[in-house]
Amino acid sequence: MKNQKLAGFTLIELMVTVAIIGVLAAIAYPSYMAHVLKSYRATAKACMLEHVSYMERFYATNFAYNKTSAGTAISIPALNCKTDSKLNTRYTITVDTLASKTFRVVATPIGVQLAKDTECGTLTVNQTGQRTASGSGGLNACW
Repeated sequence: MKNQKLAGFTLIELMVTVAIIGVLAAIAYPSYMAHVLKSYRATAKACMLEHVSYMERFYATNFAYNKTSAGTAISIPALNCKTDSKLNTRYTITVDTLASKTFRVVATPIGVQLAKDTECGTLTVNQTGQRTASGSGGLNACW
């Protein structure tokens, strides 16, 4: 009888491969999730700036942020950024503190994934361009 060598993997080789894949996944997944949060945040910031642009155009026409030149209250339309993306499932974009000379656009994160975003949290921008973030990351990390 000839001595035949069997081909295949040993259990130890298989376990080493699984361990390497596990370590790579443990490193890659948090990095991937951080990138996803940043992309959602970038979409929200773009939408916020679209709202700011709308409010400035409205002011240029009516000389007030909250009323038309005829005196009727402003009705902010659904802007493209809220209808063309899934932004409404990730952030709530609102315009508040609305007065004749002031406004503030607020992006509030919604959903389980974005609720974990302690770096930036809720983002705001007002009529003077002042930007804030409620999280621990500060303006440089969030804007």
